[in-house]
Amino acid sequence: MDFFVRLARETGDRKREFLELGRKAGRFPAASTSNGEISIWCSNDYLGMGQHPDVLDAMKRSVDEYGGGSGGSRNTGGTNHFHVALEREPAEPHGKEDAVLFTSGYSANEGSLSVLAGAVDDCQVFSDSANHASIIDGLRHSGARKHVFRHKDGRHLEELLAAADRDKPKFIALESVHSMRGDIALLAEIAGLAKRYGAVTFLDEVHAVGMYGPGGAGIAARDGVHCEFTVVMGTLAKAFGMTGGYVAGPAVLMDAVRARARSFVFTTALPPAVAAGALAAVRHLRGSDEERRRPAENARLTHGLLRERDIPVLSDRSPIVPVLVGEDRMCKRMSALPLERHGAYVQAIDAPSVPAGEEILRIAPSAVHETEEIHRFVDALDGIWSELGAARRV
Repeated sequence: MDFFVRLARETGDRKREFLELGRKAGRFPAASTSNGEISIWCSNDYLGMGQHPDVLDAMKRSVDEYGGGSGGSRNTGGTNHFHVALEREPAEPHGKEDAVLFTSGYSANEGSLSVLAGAVDDCQVFSDSANHASIIDGLRHSGARKHVFRHKDGRHLEELLAAADRDKPKFIALESVHSMRGDIALLAEIAGLAKRYGAVTFLDEVHAVGMYGPGGAGIAARDGVHCEFTVVMGTLAKAFGMTGGYVAGPAVLMDAVRARARSFVFTTALPPAVAAGALAAVRHLRGSDEERRRPAENARLTHGLLRERDIPVLSDRSPIVPVLVGEDRMCKRMSALPLERHGAYVQAIDAPSVPAGEEILRIAPSAVHETEEIHRFVDALDGIWSELGAARRV
Protein backbone atom coordinates (compact mmCIF):
# COMPACT_ATOMS: atom_id res chain seq x y z
CA MET A 1 0.00 0.00 0.00
CA ASP A 2 2.93 2.32 0.73
CA PHE A 3 3.75 2.30 -3.00
CA PHE A 4 0.33 3.68 -3.93
CA VAL A 5 0.35 6.31 -1.16
CA ARG A 6 3.77 7.56 -2.21
CA LEU A 7 2.78 7.61 -5.87
CA ALA A 8 -0.38 9.61 -5.11
CA ARG A 9 1.69 12.06 -3.05
CA GLU A 10 4.21 12.49 -5.85
CA THR A 11 1.44 13.04 -8.41
CA GLY A 12 -0.25 15.66 -6.21
CA ASP A 13 -1.76 18.47 -8.23
CA ARG A 14 -0.41 17.03 -11.50
CA LYS A 15 -3.46 14.84 -12.00
CA ARG A 16 -4.78 15.53 -15.49
CA GLU A 17 -8.41 15.89 -16.43
CA PHE A 18 -9.66 15.73 -20.00
CA LEU A 19 -12.70 17.32 -21.59
CA GLU A 20 -14.78 14.64 -23.28
CA LEU A 21 -15.97 16.01 -26.61
CA GLY A 22 -17.04 14.96 -30.07
CA ARG A 23 -16.01 17.06 -33.03
CA LYS A 24 -18.96 17.75 -35.30
CA ALA A 25 -18.26 16.26 -38.74
CA GLY A 26 -18.35 19.01 -41.33
CA ARG A 27 -18.74 21.74 -38.68
CA PHE A 28 -15.30 22.02 -37.09
CA PRO A 29 -14.41 23.91 -34.84
CA ALA A 30 -17.81 23.00 -33.34
CA ALA A 31 -17.87 20.04 -30.92
CA SER A 32 -20.43 18.48 -28.62
CA THR A 33 -20.02 17.87 -24.87
CA SER A 34 -22.32 16.69 -22.10
CA ASN A 35 -23.07 20.37 -21.40
CA GLY A 36 -23.86 21.34 -24.98
CA GLU A 37 -22.00 22.61 -28.02
CA ILE A 38 -18.63 24.34 -27.76
CA SER A 39 -16.00 25.82 -30.07
CA ILE A 40 -12.46 24.39 -30.03
CA TRP A 41 -9.56 26.87 -29.89
CA CYS A 42 -6.66 24.52 -29.16
CA SER A 43 -6.76 21.82 -31.83
CA ASN A 44 -3.68 20.76 -33.81
CA ASP A 45 -5.95 20.20 -36.83
CA TYR A 46 -4.77 23.59 -38.04
CA LEU A 47 -6.35 23.40 -41.49
CA GLY A 48 -9.49 21.45 -40.67
CA MET A 49 -8.34 18.58 -42.89
CA GLY A 50 -9.73 16.03 -40.44
CA GLN A 51 -13.15 17.13 -41.71
CA HIS A 52 -12.30 17.59 -45.41
CA PRO A 53 -14.64 15.77 -47.84
CA ASP A 54 -11.73 14.28 -49.84
CA VAL A 55 -10.27 12.81 -46.66
CA LEU A 56 -13.55 11.39 -45.38
CA ASP A 57 -14.42 9.91 -48.79
CA ALA A 58 -11.03 8.20 -49.01
CA MET A 59 -11.47 6.70 -45.54
CA LYS A 60 -14.99 5.43 -46.29
CA ARG A 61 -13.88 3.78 -49.53
CA SER A 62 -10.98 2.11 -47.75
CA VAL A 63 -13.22 0.74 -45.00
CA ASP A 64 -15.55 -0.69 -47.61
CA GLU A 65 -12.65 -2.31 -49.46
CA TYR A 66 -10.27 -3.37 -46.67
CA GLY A 67 -12.28 -3.32 -43.44
CA GLY A 68 -11.05 -1.93 -40.14
CA GLY A 69 -7.59 -2.81 -38.84
CA SER A 70 -4.36 -3.52 -40.65
CA GLY A 71 -4.04 -7.06 -39.30
CA GLY A 72 -0.54 -6.80 -37.86
CA SER A 73 2.78 -5.05 -37.92
CA ARG A 74 4.32 -4.06 -41.25
CA ASN A 75 6.59 -7.12 -40.94
CA THR A 76 3.82 -9.62 -40.24
CA GLY A 77 1.25 -9.12 -42.93
CA GLY A 78 0.12 -5.59 -42.07
CA THR A 79 1.53 -3.65 -45.02
CA ASN A 80 -1.20 -2.20 -47.24
CA HIS A 81 -0.57 -0.37 -50.51
CA PHE A 82 -1.73 2.86 -48.82
CA HIS A 83 1.19 2.53 -46.41
CA VAL A 84 3.61 2.23 -49.31
CA ALA A 85 2.05 5.17 -51.18
CA LEU A 86 2.13 7.29 -48.03
CA GLU A 87 5.87 6.66 -47.67
CA ARG A 88 6.54 7.67 -51.25
CA GLU A 89 4.48 10.86 -51.09
CA PRO A 90 6.53 13.01 -48.63
CA ALA A 91 10.00 11.96 -49.77
CA GLU A 92 10.01 14.02 -52.98
CA PRO A 93 8.92 17.44 -51.59
CA HIS A 94 11.49 17.08 -48.80
CA GLY A 95 14.15 16.30 -51.41
CA LYS A 96 14.84 12.85 -49.93
CA GLU A 97 15.29 9.38 -51.41
CA ASP A 98 12.96 7.46 -49.14
CA ALA A 99 10.64 7.71 -46.12
CA VAL A 100 9.40 5.41 -43.34
CA LEU A 101 5.84 5.56 -41.98
CA PHE A 102 5.17 5.21 -38.23
CA THR A 103 1.95 5.00 -36.23
CA SER A 104 2.57 8.39 -34.57
CA GLY A 105 4.91 11.34 -34.63
CA TYR A 106 6.19 10.39 -31.19
CA SER A 107 7.11 6.87 -32.30
CA ALA A 108 8.71 8.27 -35.47
CA ASN A 109 11.06 10.48 -33.45
CA GLU A 110 11.76 8.01 -30.67
CA GLY A 111 12.28 5.04 -32.99
CA SER A 112 14.31 6.68 -35.72
CA LEU A 113 16.55 8.71 -33.41
CA SER A 114 17.30 5.71 -31.22
CA VAL A 115 18.66 4.01 -34.35
CA LEU A 116 20.29 6.90 -36.22
CA ALA A 117 22.03 8.63 -33.31
CA GLY A 118 23.27 5.29 -31.99
CA ALA A 119 24.27 3.71 -35.29
CA VAL A 120 27.89 4.87 -35.18
CA ASP A 121 30.24 4.42 -32.24
CA ASP A 122 31.26 7.55 -30.30
CA CYS A 123 28.57 9.70 -31.94
CA GLN A 124 28.07 13.03 -30.16
CA VAL A 125 24.58 14.49 -30.28
CA PHE A 126 23.70 18.19 -30.05
CA SER A 127 20.09 18.81 -29.01
CA ASP A 128 18.08 22.03 -28.63
CA SER A 129 17.14 22.52 -24.95
CA ALA A 130 13.46 22.93 -25.86
CA ASN A 131 13.20 19.79 -28.00
CA HIS A 132 10.06 17.66 -27.75
CA ALA A 133 9.96 14.72 -25.32
CA SER A 134 9.99 12.26 -28.24
CA ILE A 135 13.31 13.65 -29.46
CA ILE A 136 14.75 13.57 -25.94
CA ASP A 137 13.63 9.96 -25.47
CA GLY A 138 14.98 8.85 -28.85
CA LEU A 139 18.38 10.39 -28.16
CA ARG A 140 18.46 8.88 -24.66
CA HIS A 141 17.68 5.42 -26.01
CA SER A 142 20.37 5.76 -28.68
CA GLY A 143 23.07 5.74 -26.01
CA ALA A 144 24.95 8.56 -27.74
CA ARG A 145 26.65 11.24 -25.68
CA LYS A 146 24.39 14.31 -25.66
CA HIS A 147 25.22 18.02 -25.54
CA VAL A 148 22.32 20.45 -25.01
CA PHE A 149 22.46 23.91 -26.58
CA ARG A 150 20.27 26.83 -25.51
CA HIS A 151 17.02 27.18 -27.44
CA LYS A 152 17.56 28.91 -30.80
CA ASP A 153 21.10 29.86 -29.81
CA GLY A 154 23.40 29.18 -32.75
CA ARG A 155 26.38 30.74 -30.98
CA HIS A 156 26.06 28.29 -28.10
CA LEU A 157 25.70 25.39 -30.52
CA GLU A 158 28.89 26.45 -32.29
CA GLU A 159 30.74 26.65 -28.97
CA LEU A 160 29.72 23.07 -28.20
CA LEU A 161 30.61 21.84 -31.69
CA ALA A 162 34.00 23.54 -31.58
CA ALA A 163 34.80 22.04 -28.17
CA ALA A 164 33.92 18.49 -29.25
CA ASP A 165 36.47 16.03 -30.61
CA ARG A 166 36.70 16.94 -34.30
CA ASP A 167 37.25 13.30 -35.31
CA LYS A 168 34.06 11.97 -33.67
CA PRO A 169 30.76 11.80 -35.58
CA LYS A 170 28.32 14.63 -34.81
CA PHE A 171 24.52 14.70 -34.96
CA ILE A 172 22.29 17.79 -34.52
CA ALA A 173 18.57 17.43 -33.65
CA LEU A 174 16.03 20.26 -33.49
CA GLU A 175 12.46 21.35 -34.28
CA SER A 176 11.66 23.91 -36.98
CA VAL A 177 8.50 25.25 -35.27
CA HIS A 178 8.46 24.83 -31.51
CA SER A 179 5.38 22.90 -30.41
CA MET A 180 4.50 25.17 -27.46
CA ARG A 181 6.21 28.53 -27.97
CA GLY A 182 5.42 28.68 -31.68
CA ASP A 183 8.79 30.26 -32.53
CA ILE A 184 10.84 29.22 -35.55
CA ALA A 185 14.41 27.94 -35.62
CA LEU A 186 17.13 29.73 -37.58
CA LEU A 187 17.52 26.89 -40.03
CA ALA A 188 19.99 28.48 -42.43
CA GLU A 189 22.35 29.16 -39.51
CA ILE A 190 22.04 25.60 -38.22
CA ALA A 191 22.59 24.17 -41.70
CA GLY A 192 25.74 26.28 -42.06
CA LEU A 193 27.10 25.09 -38.73
CA ALA A 194 26.37 21.48 -39.59
CA LYS A 195 28.25 21.81 -42.86
CA ARG A 196 31.20 23.53 -41.18
CA TYR A 197 31.56 20.83 -38.52
CA GLY A 198 30.56 17.84 -40.64
CA ALA A 199 27.43 17.02 -38.63
CA VAL A 200 24.42 14.91 -39.65
CA THR A 201 21.16 16.80 -39.08
CA PHE A 202 17.71 15.70 -37.97
CA LEU A 203 14.91 18.25 -38.40
CA ASP A 204 11.49 17.79 -36.76
CA GLU A 205 8.93 19.61 -38.95
CA VAL A 206 5.84 18.35 -37.09
CA HIS A 207 4.19 21.77 -36.77
CA ALA A 208 5.38 22.91 -40.21
CA VAL A 209 4.51 20.19 -42.74
CA GLY A 210 1.31 21.05 -44.57
CA MET A 211 1.59 24.63 -43.30
CA TYR A 212 4.64 26.15 -45.00
CA GLY A 213 6.69 25.88 -48.14
CA PRO A 214 5.94 24.58 -51.64
CA GLY A 215 3.21 21.97 -51.40
CA GLY A 216 3.34 22.18 -47.61
CA ALA A 217 6.84 20.69 -47.41
CA GLY A 218 7.75 22.72 -44.31
CA ILE A 219 9.92 25.60 -43.10
CA ALA A 220 13.18 24.21 -44.52
CA ALA A 221 11.59 23.97 -47.97
CA ARG A 222 10.13 27.45 -47.59
CA ASP A 223 13.61 28.78 -46.79
CA GLY A 224 15.27 26.77 -49.56
CA VAL A 225 17.48 24.75 -47.20
CA HIS A 226 15.60 21.42 -47.08
CA CYS A 227 18.35 19.62 -48.95
CA GLU A 228 20.84 20.79 -46.29
CA PHE A 229 19.16 18.65 -43.62
CA THR A 230 19.98 14.95 -43.65
CA VAL A 231 16.72 13.62 -42.20
CA VAL A 232 13.36 15.40 -41.98
CA MET A 233 10.59 14.18 -39.70
CA GLY A 234 6.93 15.05 -40.14
CA THR A 235 3.52 14.13 -38.81
CA LEU A 236 0.15 13.35 -40.30
CA ALA A 237 -1.65 14.41 -37.10
CA LYS A 238 -1.41 18.22 -37.27
CA ALA A 239 -2.02 20.07 -40.55
CA PHE A 240 -3.01 16.85 -42.35
CA GLY A 241 -5.70 16.18 -39.74
CA MET A 242 -5.13 12.44 -39.27
CA THR A 243 -2.60 10.43 -37.24
CA GLY A 244 0.80 8.89 -37.92
CA GLY A 245 4.32 10.16 -38.49
CA TYR A 246 7.21 9.67 -40.87
CA VAL A 247 10.91 10.27 -41.36
CA ALA A 248 12.45 11.00 -44.76
CA GLY A 249 16.10 10.84 -45.73
CA PRO A 250 18.81 8.91 -47.57
CA ALA A 251 17.76 5.37 -48.48
CA VAL A 252 20.57 3.76 -46.48
CA LEU A 253 19.38 5.50 -43.30
CA MET A 254 15.73 4.67 -43.94
CA ASP A 255 16.67 1.00 -44.49
CA ALA A 256 18.37 1.04 -41.08
CA VAL A 257 15.28 2.56 -39.46
CA ARG A 258 12.97 -0.04 -41.03
CA ALA A 259 15.20 -2.86 -39.86
CA ARG A 260 15.99 -1.68 -36.32
CA ALA A 261 13.54 0.92 -34.98
CA ARG A 262 11.63 -0.89 -32.24
CA SER A 263 8.62 1.43 -32.43
CA PHE A 264 8.31 0.47 -36.12
CA VAL A 265 9.08 -3.24 -35.98
CA PHE A 266 7.08 -4.15 -32.90
CA THR A 267 3.77 -2.35 -33.40
CA THR A 268 0.62 -2.84 -35.45
CA ALA A 269 0.49 -0.78 -38.63
CA LEU A 270 -1.93 2.10 -39.15
CA PRO A 271 -5.41 0.96 -40.27
CA PRO A 272 -5.63 1.24 -44.07
CA ALA A 273 -8.49 3.75 -43.77
CA VAL A 274 -6.31 6.07 -41.69
CA ALA A 275 -3.47 5.80 -44.19
CA ALA A 276 -5.90 6.41 -47.07
CA GLY A 277 -7.28 9.53 -45.38
CA ALA A 278 -3.80 10.85 -44.64
CA LEU A 279 -2.70 10.22 -48.23
CA ALA A 280 -5.72 12.16 -49.50
CA ALA A 281 -4.88 15.07 -47.17
CA VAL A 282 -1.22 15.16 -48.20
CA ARG A 283 -2.10 15.10 -51.91
CA HIS A 284 -4.77 17.77 -51.52
CA LEU A 285 -2.44 20.16 -49.70
CA ARG A 286 0.34 19.64 -52.23
CA GLY A 287 -1.96 21.23 -54.79
CA SER A 288 -3.86 23.83 -52.73
CA ASP A 289 -2.59 26.95 -50.96
CA GLU A 290 -5.97 28.26 -49.78
CA GLU A 291 -6.01 26.23 -46.57
CA ARG A 292 -2.55 27.54 -45.62
CA ARG A 293 -3.52 31.18 -46.15
CA ARG A 294 -6.39 31.28 -43.66
CA PRO A 295 -4.62 30.15 -40.44
CA ALA A 296 -1.80 32.62 -41.09
CA GLU A 297 -4.34 35.44 -41.44
CA ASN A 298 -6.28 34.28 -38.37
CA ALA A 299 -3.10 34.01 -36.29
CA ARG A 300 -2.03 37.54 -37.28
CA LEU A 301 -5.45 38.86 -36.26
CA THR A 302 -5.36 36.98 -32.94
CA HIS A 303 -1.82 38.15 -32.16
CA GLY A 304 -2.77 41.75 -32.96
CA LEU A 305 -5.92 41.77 -30.85
CA LEU A 306 -4.14 40.22 -27.87
CA ARG A 307 -1.31 42.73 -28.06
CA GLU A 308 -3.79 45.62 -28.25
CA ARG A 309 -5.05 44.42 -24.87
CA ASP A 310 -1.53 43.90 -23.47
CA ILE A 311 -2.08 40.17 -23.06
CA PRO A 312 1.42 38.61 -23.25
CA VAL A 313 2.10 36.43 -26.30
CA LEU A 314 5.40 34.54 -26.41
CA SER A 315 5.78 34.43 -30.20
CA ASP A 316 3.99 35.71 -33.28
CA ARG A 317 5.94 33.66 -35.80
CA SER A 318 3.45 30.85 -36.46
CA PRO A 319 -0.26 29.91 -36.20
CA ILE A 320 0.46 28.70 -32.65
CA VAL A 321 -0.51 31.57 -30.31
CA PRO A 322 1.07 30.90 -26.87
CA VAL A 323 -0.39 33.22 -24.22
CA LEU A 324 1.80 33.37 -21.11
CA VAL A 325 -0.03 33.00 -17.79
CA GLY A 326 2.93 31.76 -15.72
CA GLU A 327 1.12 30.15 -12.79
CA ASP A 328 -0.48 26.72 -12.72
CA ARG A 329 -3.70 27.40 -10.81
CA MET A 330 -4.31 30.68 -12.62
CA CYS A 331 -3.78 29.00 -15.98
CA LYS A 332 -6.29 26.26 -15.21
CA ARG A 333 -8.85 28.86 -14.13
CA MET A 334 -8.11 30.88 -17.27
CA SER A 335 -8.96 27.77 -19.27
CA ALA A 336 -12.11 26.87 -17.31
CA LEU A 337 -13.92 30.22 -17.40
CA PRO A 338 -14.08 30.72 -21.21
CA LEU A 339 -15.52 27.22 -21.47
CA GLU A 340 -18.09 27.73 -18.71
CA ARG A 341 -19.23 31.17 -19.85
CA HIS A 342 -18.65 31.31 -23.58
CA GLY A 343 -18.37 27.70 -24.77
CA ALA A 344 -14.79 28.39 -25.89
CA TYR A 345 -12.37 25.55 -25.19
CA VAL A 346 -8.66 26.36 -24.89
CA GLN A 347 -6.51 23.97 -22.85
CA ALA A 348 -4.13 25.08 -20.10
CA ILE A 349 -0.60 23.80 -20.76
CA ASP A 350 1.48 23.02 -17.68
CA ALA A 351 4.51 20.95 -16.67
CA PRO A 352 5.97 18.78 -18.07
CA SER A 353 4.78 20.15 -21.44
CA VAL A 354 6.28 23.50 -20.42
CA PRO A 355 8.58 24.32 -17.48
CA ALA A 356 6.86 25.11 -14.18
CA GLY A 357 6.30 28.85 -13.98
CA GLU A 358 5.88 29.15 -17.76
CA GLU A 359 2.28 27.86 -18.01
CA ILE A 360 0.45 28.98 -21.14
CA LEU A 361 -2.84 28.94 -22.94
CA ARG A 362 -1.94 27.40 -26.30
CA ILE A 363 -4.39 29.02 -28.71
CA ALA A 364 -4.60 27.72 -32.28
CA PRO A 365 -7.02 29.69 -34.48
CA SER A 366 -7.55 27.34 -37.40
CA ALA A 367 -8.39 27.82 -41.05
CA VAL A 368 -12.08 27.38 -40.25
CA HIS A 369 -12.44 30.01 -37.50
CA GLU A 370 -14.26 33.12 -38.70
CA THR A 371 -13.07 36.69 -38.10
CA GLU A 372 -16.06 37.52 -35.90
CA GLU A 373 -15.40 34.45 -33.76
CA ILE A 374 -11.82 35.57 -33.14
CA HIS A 375 -12.95 39.02 -32.01
CA ARG A 376 -15.48 37.51 -29.61
CA PHE A 377 -12.95 35.02 -28.23
CA VAL A 378 -10.32 37.69 -27.53
CA ASP A 379 -12.93 39.98 -25.94
CA ALA A 380 -13.99 37.13 -23.64
CA LEU A 381 -10.40 36.30 -22.72
CA ASP A 382 -9.62 39.96 -22.06
CA GLY A 383 -12.52 40.24 -19.59
CA ILE A 384 -11.47 37.08 -17.76
CA TRP A 385 -7.85 38.26 -17.73
CA SER A 386 -8.92 41.41 -15.88
CA GLU A 387 -11.26 39.54 -13.54
CA LEU A 388 -8.49 37.18 -12.42
CA GLY A 389 -5.90 39.92 -12.18
CA ALA A 390 -3.47 38.21 -14.53
CA ALA A 391 -0.30 40.10 -15.46
CA ARG A 392 -0.45 42.27 -18.57
CA ARG A 393 2.39 42.72 -21.03
CA VAL A 394 4.84 45.39 -19.91
